[in-house]
Amino acid sequence: MRLDIKLLIGASAIALMSMGGTAAAQDCPRGDLDTRFCDVDGDLIADIPTDPADQLDPDTLIFAYTPVEDPAVYKTAWSDFLEHLEAETGKDVVFFPVQNNAAQIEAMRSGRLHIAGFNTGSNPLAVNCAGFRPFTIMASEDGNFGYEMEIITYPGSGIEAVEDIKGKQLAFTSPTSNSGFKAPSAILKGDFDMLPERDFEPVYSGKHDNSILGVANKDYMAASIANSVKSRMISRDVISEDDVKVIYKSQTFPTTGFGTVYNLKPELQEKIRNAFFNFEWEGTSLQAEFEKSNEGQFLEMTYQEFWEVIRKIDTANGVSYACE
Repeated sequence: MRLDIKLLIGASAIALMSMGGTAAAQDCPRGDLDTRFCDVDGDLIADIPTDPADQLDPDTLIFAYTPVEDPAVYKTAWSDFLEHLEAETGKDVVFFPVQNNAAQIEAMRSGRLHIAGFNTGSNPLAVNCAGFRPFTIMASEDGNFGYEMEIITYPGSGIEAVEDIKGKQLAFTSPTSNSGFKAPSAILKGDFDMLPERDFEPVYSGKHDNSILGVANKDYMAASIANSVKSRMISRDVISEDDVKVIYKSQTFPTTGFGTVYNLKPELQEKIRNAFFNFEWEGTSLQAEFEKSNEGQFLEMTYQEFWEVIRKIDTANGVSYACE
């Protein structure tokens, strides 16, 4: 985990570019996937290339976690898991600190990212445009998983209910975030007949911690956020529970999806998959961070089933997965 990321980026990008036209040249079903990919089995994710010449087996694997909070915090939090991943795969692993969702998707699409945790709202775009193959999410030890979107304000803001946001400001995180944009947009429109610009002023903070801190510090009057991020920030004493007030809480959504890029060798993908499921959390840096949001295991899942509600939200918002 100590190699130069810039050198790795160039090598991986060249490898991907050399085979960029493979899937496009094939006559295969792909649904909403980019033309570079195939989905013969109909599971909504890109198939692994059948030609061994199109499969990657890099000496160094690059891992990135969704940029919901300070990347420096998560480089430390993931350190024990990445050492385990090195032992399971026999390869060096580098933590790649991405600054926003779009950069993370582009990194995988261009061959600079092999293993990742993409946030809830970014999963469909990563799947369709970057060849992301998610297979697990974090869950509590008793198998519960997910988080809720909350709309928060600060005490004394004059906002007591969602309707009170009319004529005021609401902070989103980024357009690719489920709880930071997609879900609240659909809910505000469908349940409250409220549209951005017409009924309130939308602003964008970039990340959930920015939105939460912005409300706590009274820089934003209200914000839509993931309550799992808020819980971890309260546990780290970044904010206190009394700094913010919840005025809306959604249904439960799936949390960050973890997986690999589609074109790693099948046996390498299997080793990576096994590393997630046989990781022992007890006493690790990963447990120390994520037990703050009641997570303590990796739960097997399928994108087709677990992300159905998110795809429906995207449909309601008129979101297209067109890849540029």
